Amino acid sequence: MLIILFRVLIIYVIVLTYLRLMGKKQVGQMQPYELVITLIMADIATLPMTQTSMPLLFSLIPLSMVVVVHFVVSIIERKSIFMRKVINGKPVVVVSPSGVNLDALKGLNMTFDDLMQGLRQAGAYRLEDVAYAIVETNGTLSVILKSTNAPVTNEDLKIKQKPASIPLVLVSCGKLLNKNMEIAKVDEKFLNRLCLKCGVKSCKDIIILTLDCNGSVYVQTREKPAQTFCIKMRGAKW
Repeated sequence: MLIILFRVLIIYVIVLTYLRLMGKKQVGQMQPYELVITLIMADIATLPMTQTSMPLLFSLIPLSMVVVVHFVVSIIERKSIFMRKVINGKPVVVVSPSGVNLDALKGLNMTFDDLMQGLRQAGAYRLEDVAYAIVETNGTLSVILKSTNAPVTNEDLKIKQKPASIPLVLVSCGKLLNKNMEIAKVDEKFLNRLCLKCGVKSCKDIIILTLDCNGSVYVQTREKPAQTFCIKMRGAKW
């Protein structure tokens, strides 16, 4: 039993390391060859776990080979546009201003139900609102709405907005995040003043507190619901 647990631990660490080296991608964002390699790795990794008589080396060598193949294919597709199309395929337009392309749907082995589901997931509920729908090489559906149905932006209405800013988490479960405080150029006294404004005695009573460059504060305490307010920030930028 200990041998099996030891093997599982080793294989887990190795597979996790290889997957990190291969890059971070969700299953739905993988190209076909990446999904195939992931499935092969999963199959190879299970062999030494179930067959204790098999040496670990018999699994580690194929796993390493699969990772090498992944990097080789990745280099090839980056260097050659032609090979990129061969390996990954190319985007296919399934809806255009003239309507649904039935031949394209058949070529992708898609039904109208699959198409409508993809449109709904993209926020388009009627075909007449869609200018173009494109099936990407990873299988996701990209939708371009007609200009008459596209959402109105602040630029269209000529409304001035503050620049977008990434909020920094300064307090999490009562603990101060010193690195984020350094980036935001604030200290514990600053946070204590925010605590008083929120009606709590100390940061230990705060579940989460975030701050962005525009001075927008989001805070939730253990006893009160979440609240948002703005403070003045001088020269804040991150």
